[in-house]
Amino acid sequence: MKTYTIETAQNKLDQLLSDAHSGQTVLIAAKDGWAVKLVPTPVRANKPRKAGSAQGQVWMSDDFDDPLDDFAEYMG
Repeated sequence: MKTYTIETAQNKLDQLLSDAHSGQTVLIAAKDGWAVKLVPTPVRANKPRKAGSAQGQVWMSDDFDDPLDDFAEYMG
């Protein structure tokens, strides 16, 4: 595992990202004792959205817009 200071990481960011992508553990440590671990994450390709794809999966009750009993005293 390689550990770098923030200053060093700023100068070598491309290399650190490459190292993390190849499976190496890379830590970037701050002066006050915390650190950040670089971990590769697969990026999903953005697919075009299809309108109506959730049709039939979402419903709303008939009394959705009715006043709630809890607020009766505030309603006048």
